[in-house]
Amino acid sequence: MPSRRELANAVRALAMDAVQRANSGHPGMPMGMADIAEVLWNNHLRHDPADPEWADRDRFVLSNGHGSMLLYALLHLSGYKLPLQELKNFRQFHSMTPGHPEYGDAPGVETTTGPLGQGLANAVGMAMAEKVLAARFNRAGHAVVDHRTWVFVGDGCMMEGISHEACSLAGTLGLGKLVAFYDDNAVSIDGEVGGWFTDDTPARFEAYGWHVVREVDGHDPDAIDAAIRAALADTGRPSLLCCRTVIGFGAPTKAGKASAHGAPLGDGEIAGAREALGWSHPPFEIPGDIYAGWDAGERGAARRREWQARLGAFRADRPGDAAEFERRMAGALPEDWATTGARHVEAAQAAAESIASRKASQNALEAFGPMLPELIGGSADLTGSNLTKWSGSTVLSREEADANYVYFGVREFAMNAIANGLALHGGFIPYTGTFLMFSEYGRNALRMAALMGQRVISVFTHDSIGLGEDGPTHQAVEQTATLRLMPNMSVWRPCDAVESMVAWQAAIERRDGPTSLLFSRQGLPHQARTPEQVAAIARGGYVLRDGGDALVIATGSEVGIAMDAAVRLAEKGIEARVVSMPSVDVFEAQDDAYRASVLPRSMRARVAVEAGVTAGWRAWVGEHGAVMGVDTFGMSAPYQQVYEHFGLTAEQVAARVESVIARVAAED
Repeated sequence: MPSRRELANAVRALAMDAVQRANSGHPGMPMGMADIAEVLWNNHLRHDPADPEWADRDRFVLSNGHGSMLLYALLHLSGYKLPLQELKNFRQFHSMTPGHPEYGDAPGVETTTGPLGQGLANAVGMAMAEKVLAARFNRAGHAVVDHRTWVFVGDGCMMEGISHEACSLAGTLGLGKLVAFYDDNAVSIDGEVGGWFTDDTPARFEAYGWHVVREVDGHDPDAIDAAIRAALADTGRPSLLCCRTVIGFGAPTKAGKASAHGAPLGDGEIAGAREALGWSHPPFEIPGDIYAGWDAGERGAARRREWQARLGAFRADRPGDAAEFERRMAGALPEDWATTGARHVEAAQAAAESIASRKASQNALEAFGPMLPELIGGSADLTGSNLTKWSGSTVLSREEADANYVYFGVREFAMNAIANGLALHGGFIPYTGTFLMFSEYGRNALRMAALMGQRVISVFTHDSIGLGEDGPTHQAVEQTATLRLMPNMSVWRPCDAVESMVAWQAAIERRDGPTSLLFSRQGLPHQARTPEQVAAIARGGYVLRDGGDALVIATGSEVGIAMDAAVRLAEKGIEARVVSMPSVDVFEAQDDAYRASVLPRSMRARVAVEAGVTAGWRAWVGEHGAVMGVDTFGMSAPYQQVYEHFGLTAEQVAARVESVIARVAAED
């Protein structure tokens, strides 16, 4: 039987060889953390390579994702369907082994990592998911949810502010099944970190309420194992294991240096490392006994079968709860979702309420929340403004885990990344809340949700200059446009309570990516619609008022302005078609015939109106049309005055339509 060091050296060798073959990558971290990984994966991690998605598996997250060859080597060696050829194809076109781990590319990759610190926050979300699910479904004699979340982090993760946001909340909530391994090698890209990172990290985490094990020798398997066992014994707090390691362990001249971090070691250095490590095998050659020592197939299958037996007993004793658990973990909506959801939309139209769309969003939560126990959400210290809490909300705390609402505190970035972790774990549809302006704080986590195709819903209120007196620091101007630019991000900006209900319904039904819901602070007028128009809302854009002389496209709070402008124009004998376009991306996805029926090419006199930057709208109005918006920052004043200042009133919209009609006529 190979020694533990020999097993770890297989990881080191694969990392060196793959990076060298690709002539690109990061060998230092995999070589430094190989001993830690060997102890965790062979002694403690509950996983089954034959079924990488079984519900009660442990989750492993590589937050310092630049060291991706560590994860790929572990997956390959332990028996996942990641062939050796894919390690040889590291960082190559369409390989299963991209430069940073990407969710969905290889089995066993739980999340996409690379932007440092986000994997750690994802892991907090996964541990939160486990705690809430366990409280909801575990009953006497039936522990169907009982697993841990393990995360590797480096100095870079610890320097990122998101690590403070996420880990502070994790300590407050007592996420005792979260264990983080801190790769304390004191080296980052710029060199030894003592010149820019001198925090007392263990003390910092102790202040968060974490269980901390200091000064673990990251190259001593017994010390690593003892630290893990200490973490397992503390069930009330998340654990941080501070592991002293040497980056590039084994490299004769580059170990412990920044030169081992992000570049191939070179043939000579690799030859020296092989000699120093006692690894005599050629590149990419792994002896059979090493494979046997790593193989997790038998023990993984046994653990999974044991859990399946527990699930079977749970199903026999509590069939309703078991069916609900399995539905939620599958990500399926309730059987009556479509019909009940449609009734809520119809009811919103019948109610004809003229309210702020943020209030309409809360009404949607009141409607859909009782149907969807998997909804879990919260706000970044703006609950009373975002209106993200509904009457069925129960607040998550250290003591109360059977909950569906999280007070995230002023932690927008962590909130969004934690929501990604909740979605990745399964069993939940997470939603978050803040002002649209503060989407900037969580922007990269929003992007990661889009990149991974996760069903995460972001409630962004105070969506424009319409918030008024708080002024330009809080008035979103460019944010709507930039969210629309993000690939795979669906964006809805509804104009009233009915469109808000449809927007929520669409976000819940979307399974292949995140949705941003943009809501107003100010009240918005209800719009009358036929049943056909109500049904058309889900297509992203539709004709709200018909007319053949000109076309006005508007979203959100500007739809009411456009409708008022159409009335003014009609008094002058000009019939304007008003198109409400709550979701540009959904409308773009419609077939050509539908888009042409809403926006006929023959109607060249077009005006687009939105209280934000005009970028993006030119494609919809054409060379003859006009775009009315806000291409500067806002100002502090009552919102009616701000709208008037920027020319976004019914009178000014009507005047612009007339001028466009005149210009088109002159050009003809």
